[in-house]
Amino acid sequence: MDMGLIHVYCGDGKGKTTAALGLVLRCSGCGGRVVVAQFLKGQTTGEQRTLPLLPGVKLFRCQDSSKFTFEMMPQELEAAKREQNRLFDQAVQSCRNGAADLLILDEVIAACEVKLLNEEKLMDFLTTRPAGLEVVLTGRNPSERILAVADYVSEIRKLKHPYDRGIPCRQGIEM
Repeated sequence: MDMGLIHVYCGDGKGKTTAALGLVLRCSGCGGRVVVAQFLKGQTTGEQRTLPLLPGVKLFRCQDSSKFTFEMMPQELEAAKREQNRLFDQAVQSCRNGAADLLILDEVIAACEVKLLNEEKLMDFLTTRPAGLEVVLTGRNPSERILAVADYVSEIRKLKHPYDRGIPCRQGIEM
C-alpha cells in the first residue's frame, strides 16, 4: 500500500460502488484504514449500516436530498453545493490527518458533472494527496482530466438492467 494509485470505476452499468466497496473489504481485512465518502447518496443503504462495523473504516455521507439538481430552486442548489463541498472537505481532511490508506470517493464524478463540486478542487486534491494514499473515484462520465490522472480505469457497461423493465431499486441489492 505504499504506492498510492488512483482508480476510476465508471460507466452506465451497475457495480461501480460495489467494486469500490470490495476494495474496502480487502483493505480493512488486511488491517488498512479506509475513508469512504458517498456523494449524492442520502438514502439509507445496506453499506451505510455495515461499513462502520468494519475495523478501520470511517464513513462520511451527505444529507438526503430527494431532488435532482435540475429540479432544485437556486437556494436549494446552493445548499446542495455547500453540502457536497462539506463532505469532500471532511473526507480530505481525514486523509490529510493520516487516517487512511484507502479513500473511496463514491459518485464524486457525478457530483462534479452536475457542478455540485468543482472538478478543479478534486484535481488539486488528487495531485497533492498524501503519499501512499490509494484513491477510488466512481461515477458515470469522468472527464478527460480525471481519466488522464488515473492509474486504473474500469468501465462497467450496462447490457441489461431490471430498471429498464420498470423494476425499481431493491434494498440489499441496488441500495
